[in-house]
Amino acid sequence: QMADPFLYNTGERSKYGCLGHEVQIEHIKAYVCRPSFSTDKAVIVIHDIFGWLFPDIRYIVDLIAGHGYITICPDFFKGTDPWKTTDHWADFADWMKHHDPMKVDKEADVVFKYLQEQCGATKIGVVGFSWGGMAAHHLMLKNPQLAAGVSLYGSIIRDSEERYNLLNPTFFIFGEKDHTISLNQITLLEEKLNQYCKVAYKIKVYPGQVHGFAQLKPEDMKPDDKPYIEEARKDMMDWIKMFI
Repeated sequence: QMADPFLYNTGERSKYGCLGHEVQIEHIKAYVCRPSFSTDKAVIVIHDIFGWLFPDIRYIVDLIAGHGYITICPDFFKGTDPWKTTDHWADFADWMKHHDPMKVDKEADVVFKYLQEQCGATKIGVVGFSWGGMAAHHLMLKNPQLAAGVSLYGSIIRDSEERYNLLNPTFFIFGEKDHTISLNQITLLEEKLNQYCKVAYKIKVYPGQVHGFAQLKPEDMKPDDKPYIEEARKDMMDWIKMFI
């Protein structure tokens, strides 16, 4: 049953006071947080199924901005409803049909233009979580302007050569106890990247961690998980800093 790893009630999450602000860019809204100094480095954060308003993803945006990057999380659902945990998992496949993580190119292009023309960004990376991890993987295959990417527990889909021919360095982060991604799939990903990928890549599996582990805010972390969450975030930032 797919429900188990996702059963955290979005209504009971701790509130979060965001540091950034919302902007309208052409047909999409986005949450932006800038560092305290001017920079030409930017990171696009791609949200999970809970959407761009979810406190955890805004926390991540602010976290990355704190490392010195103009950080932006666009609404890749374009104003449509994110997944709500009150919904039935039986409806999930149908919801996914209307929210395809492989169809983010148009929105990514709009955000690129904004970052380059309005923010003066010349080096841009992408970080995506779950649904967004799949979208980030897709964009790293399609968009040579992205200098580096991090895909966090994005399901591994489509076993074809073009799925592994990444254009720029990409880091794949997984939880060992993720019910949605088997260790066999991760092994296959490693084999295929080894075969087809011509750029730097990295795969890391974090012990005992379930789907969605790396987004948790400090007050929502369990003590046993905290070291792994912090390690995953540090690894994510180290990867970005290496290439952007």
